[in-house]
Amino acid sequence: MTPSQMRMARAGLKIGVRDLAKMAGVTTATITRYENEHADLLASTRDKIQRALEEAGVEFLPENGEGPGVRLKKR
Repeated sequence: MTPSQMRMARAGLKIGVRDLAKMAGVTTATITRYENEHADLLASTRDKIQRALEEAGVEFLPENGEGPGVRLKKR
């Protein structure tokens, strides 16, 4: 999950930084620093955030020559 994918996922879910931080069990500063590309995340922290977003209905799309992306799962 890239910083831009995280931003796109939050936008698609219409949730804020505080919401995602609570969902993933991390601090808002962690989310903000990563999204603004000021810090890398430990793999375990990144996995917690990605898992929270996937449980909320986001599917992460890998790089395919066009760039990585996200989409919302059908409900």
